[in-house]
Amino acid sequence: MFNLAIVTPEKIFYEGEVASLIVPGSEGYLGTLTDHAPLITAIVPGKVTLKDSSQEAVEMAVSHGFFEISHNTATLLVDSAEYASNIDVERSKKALERARQRLANAVGEIDIPRAQRALEKAKNRLRIAESEEH
Repeated sequence: MFNLAIVTPEKIFYEGEVASLIVPGSEGYLGTLTDHAPLITAIVPGKVTLKDSSQEAVEMAVSHGFFEISHNTATLLVDSAEYASNIDVERSKKALERARQRLANAVGEIDIPRAQRALEKAKNRLRIAESEEH
């Protein structure tokens, strides 16, 4: 077991002991177990899967951020996190369409990187919600 904290700008989203953790690193998915070597890596939008102290799998969608582990203490700092079972599919579809429209009509004062991040986040949430349904 090792300690995990998943932190967003608004709150500590998850805190507890876990048996394993899989995160979406910038170079691909990364699995972590107890006594993992120290590591810091960038996180991209994707699915986080952890096994809690009762060996139950917990899945969540996360956005960009960073992951650090050292001495059996892991910290996942992300812009947003949401349990897969709580994803609102309709809201995600609307967010995806808004982001697509902003990028398609990118003129004037639009923040293109922000719109691209919103598009990635919406696609990720939908992908995870759809896998949760199956």
